[in-house]
Amino acid sequence: MSEKKSAEKAIPKQPEASPEPLLKVEGLVKHFPIKKGLLGRATSAVKAVDGLSFDVRPGETLGVVGESGCGKSTMGRLITRLLEPTGGKVEFEGQDITHMSAGKIRPLRRDVQMIFQDPYGSLNPRHTIGGIVSTPFRLQGVTPEGGVKKEVQRLMELVGLNPEHYNRYPHEFSGGQRQRIGIARALALNPKLVVADEPVSALDVSIQAQVVNLLDDLQQELGLTYVIIAHDLSVIRHVSDRIAVMYLGKIVELADRKSLYAAPMHPYTKALMSAVPVPDPKRRGMKSDRILLKGDVPSPISPPSGCRFHTRCWKATEICKTQEPPLLELKPGQQVACHHPENAPDQAPGQSVPAQARESIEVATPVEATTADESAEAGAVAAEVVETPDAPKAAVEPEASDAAEASDVPETSDVPKASAASKKPDAVAASAGEDGPDDTVQESTDK
Repeated sequence: MSEKKSAEKAIPKQPEASPEPLLKVEGLVKHFPIKKGLLGRATSAVKAVDGLSFDVRPGETLGVVGESGCGKSTMGRLITRLLEPTGGKVEFEGQDITHMSAGKIRPLRRDVQMIFQDPYGSLNPRHTIGGIVSTPFRLQGVTPEGGVKKEVQRLMELVGLNPEHYNRYPHEFSGGQRQRIGIARALALNPKLVVADEPVSALDVSIQAQVVNLLDDLQQELGLTYVIIAHDLSVIRHVSDRIAVMYLGKIVELADRKSLYAAPMHPYTKALMSAVPVPDPKRRGMKSDRILLKGDVPSPISPPSGCRFHTRCWKATEICKTQEPPLLELKPGQQVACHHPENAPDQAPGQSVPAQARESIEVATPVEATTADESAEAGAVAAEVVETPDAPKAAVEPEASDAAEASDVPETSDVPKASAASKKPDAVAASAGEDGPDDTVQESTDK
């Protein structure tokens, strides 16, 4: 017996095999042709998605972030086959669905569903809620146990709606309730993969948390796999297991949630992280590491050569302008496409970053982060200095200018502009929270 026990202990335990990916994407490309002339000849193309490769494992949530126009929504429609890919390969459960015909892909609709961004435009105003949620059963020819009406009312109750509102119309519901109706419709056929295209961006801030928590609860209860597209980094951090950062049709960083937020490696990801407002009044007036990117996003019709971010990157060198960086795993579970990544050795050794690299960005200084109380206090101190009889005005003014030069503060005429930019960032630097929740949080913080 002792020999048998020792033999059992000697046999090493085999590691559990990682599950096969539910969705696998390789080199996904989508170009929209631009046609001109009477004959409608394609003269150029909008490169909305230009070579994406990733996978989604069963039961996990992949978050996709990026600014408007980077190709997030197009990618979501490609993997659900609402759009025909120009190139690349999409596999679902090991089956190639890239160019599958409409007749063959109809049964696949049961397993892959989508939640759309606009809760007002995605629901037919002429149909009742019962008719909208029961449409998947009618299209797929499925008769649930107990009847369609009973199943629809169960789904309505599952997403937090009153089952008695079965015969009401969409205009009788609020935006958050309409989004819940869209979620119920997506869950009607018990899908395996749900693609949510910015499910909370059109909702009020007070409703966003409710919908996000609902998606989280449904995933645990039904075992769903999510691909959630959003521009709000706080929402993505709450719901995602892994996060993919997109810029101009490409993935620049793919990492798990903890690694990405603790130490972002791509300069663009670092700029996005710095744009997230901190709703903490105690931190007002502290020095901010906010990065304000200069310039505009290049056109997807003619993207820059090499690294697409090099026109706005403060670490760009000559190799960034000519050679496109591959998406490599520089740390366990963290893939980056950058020749000069943050918190890691350069992929292109021997390339020196220019000394004036920081001139391509603006970093918020304590002057920009000064609160109204601090500015009033500073004005009172300045007034006391001027009124002091021992300090003539002629002597005070040069000292103030010398102090401004020593602190590397921009010229007086530029300070208001920089302050305004720090309070209301442009759409590029603050793509993680454009036009909505982040501005609301910032305004409430200022109050």
